[in-house]
Amino acid sequence: MRSPWAERTGAVASLAHGPHRDRGSVTAEFAAALPAVLVVLACCLGAVQVVGQQVGLSDAAADVARLLARGDGAGPASGLLAAVAPGTALAEERQGEFVCARLSAPSAFAPFAAAGLTLAARSCALASDAAKADP
Repeated sequence: MRSPWAERTGAVASLAHGPHRDRGSVTAEFAAALPAVLVVLACCLGAVQVVGQQVGLSDAAADVARLLARGDGAGPASGLLAAVAPGTALAEERQGEFVCARLSAPSAFAPFAAAGLTLAARSCALASDAAKADP
């Protein structure tokens, strides 16, 4: 039995049959898809941040290799590494007339760091005469 209010307004009929029966479905679908879209967006932005950190690490490896090739030692290089990223490790290698610097650092973006992502970069520079004399 229908109420007199429903008969006057036609509320029940318009909900069951008519153009408004899908009202709110777009909002519900958007609310269900929004968290997934935000997670994908956060991962993409994090990946861009990791790529930027890799570029900075590669640039720092080139700078450190030049410092070591000039014979400046690890002191100025460690100051440069502290500015690049905390926890950056330096490994110095000599290959003939070249001095190479290998840097490695954990990812600065928390989800990738939690997964154990470690970034690495290597660069070499021709040793100067003063650096060649130091073994």
